[in-house]
Amino acid sequence: MINYNGSLVENLPIALHENRGFLFGDAVFETLKVLDGKVLFLEDHYFRLMASMRIVRMEIPMNFTMEFIEEQILKITSTVQNTSSIRVRFTVFRQSGGFYLPKTNHIDFVVTASELENALYHISEEAYEVELFKDFYVTKQLLSTIKTNNKMVQITGSVFADENGYQNCLLLNDEKNVVEGLQSNLFMLMGNKLVTPPISDGCLNGIMRKQILAIARKIENLEVVEESISPFDLQKADELFLTNVIQGIQPITQYRKKSYGIEFSKSLLVKLNVQLRLV
Repeated sequence: MINYNGSLVENLPIALHENRGFLFGDAVFETLKVLDGKVLFLEDHYFRLMASMRIVRMEIPMNFTMEFIEEQILKITSTVQNTSSIRVRFTVFRQSGGFYLPKTNHIDFVVTASELENALYHISEEAYEVELFKDFYVTKQLLSTIKTNNKMVQITGSVFADENGYQNCLLLNDEKNVVEGLQSNLFMLMGNKLVTPPISDGCLNGIMRKQILAIARKIENLEVVEESISPFDLQKADELFLTNVIQGIQPITQYRKKSYGIEFSKSLLVKLNVQLRLV
């Protein structure tokens, strides 16, 4: 089932040759996790979606309240059976018409849901190797910080990783600083200092990034900073890990000839689950 503009339908009644999200990437979206009927980090997702729509100059309907968004999410998750953990994508796109210049700024929306295997956030201790992706770069601009349908850098990077046997790739911005993973924010632990790239470097303004920063800043004797990370810094790190709302925390175990620990990542995950009252 699909939630299309508030109605549950079997098939999406949109002609692809007219849909602006398909034709021009004229769409923004949120990926959310719903657990036991609760939308995790709802307020953060809602305000990021509203900010994304404003940035790309979409008209925000009067009924697009946080309560309305939650209602539309739970409407589609109620159709997913036999699971307590659900992945949701809430996509907003401009209505059909026009070329680069749209005929209208009015929007439609689609909400889809699928089952997740794990309810609790957990850390896999399997090997997780990454490499830098250098074919294309993330630009240092506001558009890079939101989730739009233009994800060609992430797509080509994912293909590169798959072709070369890596579990993920790290993306560079146009100043050659490391900004994020293909679908996640990046954190680096060096001694008692935890570093993540600033939003101004072009990384996604991640929801889980925000949660991890808040948790880490409460840890005694840990310095938490948002500053640029160079490729050379990666070799000096004690731990590297990636974060997103669906997976939580994913430790990196190998980058080139450097191996990394996962103990700090595991301790952070415990604190995250406790915060969510999952433990």
